[in-house]
Amino acid sequence: QVQLQESGGGSVQAGGSLRLSCVHSGDIDDEYCMVWFRQVPGQEREGVAALYTGSGNTYYGDSVKDRFTISRDNAKSTLSLQMDNLKPEDTARYVCAAESTGPRFCSEYWRLATYKYWGQGTQVTVSS
Repeated sequence: QVQLQESGGGSVQAGGSLRLSCVHSGDIDDEYCMVWFRQVPGQEREGVAALYTGSGNTYYGDSVKDRFTISRDNAKSTLSLQMDNLKPEDTARYVCAAESTGPRFCSEYWRLATYKYWGQGTQVTVSS
């Protein structure tokens, strides 16, 4: 069984940075799509960034491109999201998810796919 646990959220001023971590227990091999989502109450879940373990390819939502970076440290069993130049509209609960799937499915459907494994999330609040 795969378990995910996020950390690193907090409150920052606009323009600041945070680094989120998602530590996974259980086996995450080279055929997983791993994704950061964010959720604001009353709004649809938004895909932030994704990484396919088999290739290392990464994908980003348009709103965070050039500001956020997703990465994986396999030795530490950690998926990270480096968030720079934060904006008030980045305020949300950030959740990581993972699913065993193929590379094409991950690249094309990472925003919309149903994921088997989810963390509980970590809150990010950006003040202006």
